[in-house]
Amino acid sequence: MKVEIINRSPFDLPAYKTAQSAGMDLQANINEALTLNPLERKLIPTGLSIALPNGFEAQVRPRSGLALKHGISVLNAPGTIDADYRGDIGVILVNVSNDTVTIQPGERIAQLVIARYEQVEWESVDVLNETDRGRGGFGSTGKH
Repeated sequence: MKVEIINRSPFDLPAYKTAQSAGMDLQANINEALTLNPLERKLIPTGLSIALPNGFEAQVRPRSGLALKHGISVLNAPGTIDADYRGDIGVILVNVSNDTVTIQPGERIAQLVIARYEQVEWESVDVLNETDRGRGGFGSTGKH
């Protein structure tokens, strides 16, 4: 699938690192290093704008290495970029560690995954079909 992209950053386009990769790394399009204090969040620009086909979204997801090593995550994970959005892809990073973390220009800050989706038409009914789980709440399929 071809997707139109504008790259206003000095960095290469996002690319799959292996043949089976689902996500492509997004880089921080910033001019100088920035710090994220504990529990602080900031919107980090990528310099990228895309035009997705109808029926697709782009999901912005955390990078596992940043999460494990530094406590950095994407706050609204996964963030959704709709097919009709044409602005800069921004990444809301949050520092959930106890330490100040520095983000460098060009640092890989998130992953971008392109996914197909369906839109639904709601059908109001009075009763839903029964299942084994039924109305068992959170954790109802967990350990027994």
